[in-house]
Amino acid sequence: MSVREKRSLISPNSNMAIQRQCDLLGLRRSSYYYAVRESENDTELMNGIKDIWIEWPFYGYRKITDELADRDILVNHKRVLRLMKLMGLRSVLPKPRINTSIADKGNPVRPYLLKGLTITSANQVWATDITYIKLPGGMVYLFALIDWHTRFVVGWKLANTMEASHAVEVLEAAIRRYGKPGIVNADQGSQFTGEAWILVLEAHGIKVSHDGVGRCIDNIRMERLWWSIKYEHVHLYCHQTMWELEKGLEAYLIFYNMRRRHHGINKLRPADLYLAAYRRCAPLLLVGRCPTPRDICKNV
Repeated sequence: MSVREKRSLISPNSNMAIQRQCDLLGLRRSSYYYAVRESENDTELMNGIKDIWIEWPFYGYRKITDELADRDILVNHKRVLRLMKLMGLRSVLPKPRINTSIADKGNPVRPYLLKGLTITSANQVWATDITYIKLPGGMVYLFALIDWHTRFVVGWKLANTMEASHAVEVLEAAIRRYGKPGIVNADQGSQFTGEAWILVLEAHGIKVSHDGVGRCIDNIRMERLWWSIKYEHVHLYCHQTMWELEKGLEAYLIFYNMRRRHHGINKLRPADLYLAAYRRCAPLLLVGRCPTPRDICKNV
């Protein structure tokens, strides 16, 4: 039994003297009183930690330890970490990414076709990927397809599994709505190297492209889209259910396509480029006023 566990057995309200309880447990009485004083100090320190976290919720235990030092409160970072866990506090910044790109060695990987390729038109290249989003009830997965040249999101789906069928469903719906691309680029995850994905691309006469190993920059358009979605929407709103998240993403991606300007395309909106090339999609512009980020969750 550890010293901490022994101290937890001592009751100051017992009829037995503290000294006698310590003797029976083989514990020094001074260590018990030290723990009592530490508990009182922890309460004051926890209040200070909570004040800092409320002001800067993106601070982790190391930055909070530094801020405490700036306020002349010198404390070990391990103690700050322990108290933050006790209070259920943590930085709102995302944790290291869960690997959604698990390769299947039994499936062949196609060459990366975008190296040296000049991409100058809509539907020349699409890119796809999967990312995870954490909800109180568990993890959900976002599948998306983006037009490489215009940054226009041509399709997306939220699902509670990473099955390839979801990626195929997004692709088929996008092709029905916007026509087929010349190339679709993806990472080497099993969803995009498996038979279901490859067969549907080949059936449409679409060239298959896969990123190189460890080359996230090969699919940079998708990485940038995930960054925008998470920092401009997901981390700003506390969606509690998959339904709420889906409605929020729907509003955000309308904003992303129709209103948000991108410096990479000369401050134009993705719809300015993509829908100009495909006038048959013009009715999409009649959705009314596109929401700002603050509007997104008002009716969710």
